Amino acid sequence: MLIDDLQADLKSAQLAKDTVKVETLRLLLSEGTYARISKGGDLTDADLVSLIQREVKKRKEATESFKAGNRPELALKEEKEAEVLMHYLPEQLSDEELSKIIEEVINETGAASVSEMGKVIGAVMPKVAGKADGGRVSALVKQKLVS
Repeated sequence: MLIDDLQADLKSAQLAKDTVKVETLRLLLSEGTYARISKGGDLTDADLVSLIQREVKKRKEATESFKAGNRPELALKEEKEAEVLMHYLPEQLSDEELSKIIEEVINETGAASVSEMGKVIGAVMPKVAGKADGGRVSALVKQKLVS
């Protein structure tokens, strides 16, 4: 399971004295514990992937904020943490693969305008769970429905 990989990697990062990886994995495991408690049971790998995606998104937003605030050292730290987290995500779909899935869903749902974007995104996200960022999906769906 993914949780076992995270714990093993934390241990090896501690032995290697890789502080960025240790701090990032500790935070992730802590967030996992909170999620497990609120769920009332063990987390599945899909739950963990969703949690990791949220944490990566937070890091990317923080990176942008720090860059805008002229804090390059903090932006770099956030980028390094995002890289550590991204290692645990499934391989991301290419734009071509994602476009093909979106086109299939548009044909299935019969969506023809931007006002039906939510319906398309709602059908696409379960098919690409963990393999594509929601922002990417949204942008491509909008692009397909506008043109």
